[in-house]
Amino acid sequence: PTKASRLSNKVIGYYESWMARKACHKVAPTDLPLDALTHVNFAFASIDPDSYQIVTMDSDTPPSLFSDTTNLKSIKEDIKVFVSVGGWTFSDNDTATQPVFGDIAASATNRQKFANNVVHFMKQYGFDGIDLDWEYPGAGDRGGKVEDTANYVLLLKALRETFDASGSDFGLTFTAPSSYWYLRWFDLPGMLKYADWINLMSYDLHGVWDATNPIGSIVQAHTNLTEIKLATSLFWRANVPPAKLVMGFGFYGRSFTLADTSCTTPGCPFKGASNPGPCSDTGGILSYYEIMDILSDTSSTKRSTITPVHDKAGAVNYFTFDDDQWISYDDKTTFAQKLEWANEVGIGGSMIWASDLDDDKYSAHAALTGKTIQTNPTLKAINKALSNPKSVVEDLSSWNGQKCFKYDGKCVNLNDNSAMAKACGSGFTMVGWDDAGCG
Repeated sequence: PTKASRLSNKVIGYYESWMARKACHKVAPTDLPLDALTHVNFAFASIDPDSYQIVTMDSDTPPSLFSDTTNLKSIKEDIKVFVSVGGWTFSDNDTATQPVFGDIAASATNRQKFANNVVHFMKQYGFDGIDLDWEYPGAGDRGGKVEDTANYVLLLKALRETFDASGSDFGLTFTAPSSYWYLRWFDLPGMLKYADWINLMSYDLHGVWDATNPIGSIVQAHTNLTEIKLATSLFWRANVPPAKLVMGFGFYGRSFTLADTSCTTPGCPFKGASNPGPCSDTGGILSYYEIMDILSDTSSTKRSTITPVHDKAGAVNYFTFDDDQWISYDDKTTFAQKLEWANEVGIGGSMIWASDLDDDKYSAHAALTGKTIQTNPTLKAINKALSNPKSVVEDLSSWNGQKCFKYDGKCVNLNDNSAMAKACGSGFTMVGWDDAGCG
């Protein structure tokens, strides 16, 4: 592959399972821009602390969402769908799941039991691989133990050997942090003997949590090429081949409330998280589609006061809005800067947290991949809720199933799509059928 094309050979889009149940910007697996992706990672699955079975992350997530996601392969045959297990909250303090990864990794019996469960789970739902997101082994502030470092290698070894013996070609990856504080507990060369590649979380470099760290309460971009270069140098020192590293891109921005509205550049003080976004509804973060909505709201007098700044050295943008709100984000220009560097050093691919945070035009995916991607009419209608919530139900009536009906007529030839389409009648589109009978 040429330098320009190397990263496009692997584009991994994480899918946040909770997006399937949101009232605003609801995203189903089929809403993902598959043309832009080579892989979809379902985030997150959990592990039952008693049985070590792979399960949904909470009771609000139906197991059917696993198969809904792997069914994407019926739309795009060559796409690979991995299940990501763990995540930040999985290892939070005072949770039943925090010790699970460590307990599994510490015992040969537990490692094998978990590996067998993983194979069964992936065969049951049709996943192509597993992505381990243990945050973090060894870290005392996250319930880790010193022995986690060696045990994590043994866990990957057990998974790889069990995968190889299963008769299926399952993939095995793991996520890694960009900070030395957590990365120091990873035996990267040992882990790469068994893992296919590393998903580097080269985002969330800064946020409101800096207030309790030595950095202090100053605004800084959540992604910054200068800091990403420093982070990857930790991997190079451990002799990790660049091709084994997949670089993370954030389709969101970390946001703050400035302490002084006259000080708006990186390094200026913040007094707390930003106001919650209209749809993400969480202080300190805005989704890409919310950022684009702010920048495209030409009807607002506030928009005229927004002046995005391009930090060329850091390959990131930032702006201030609503007087004291500060946000950093990526666009086509900054994505290109990061990709140019990543291609130069030979990094093996790109991954997105998260694909479901893009706008209805998939402009972030298009900006990152350089591909033209068809607009999603469902998201386009849903995004109107940002400015006019009352219109959303009516706009979605033909897209969310309200106008669907079950065909109760005579049997039609199940092998003839045109016959089934005609059976639907004018103005309707066949979306499925009972292939075991005549429905």
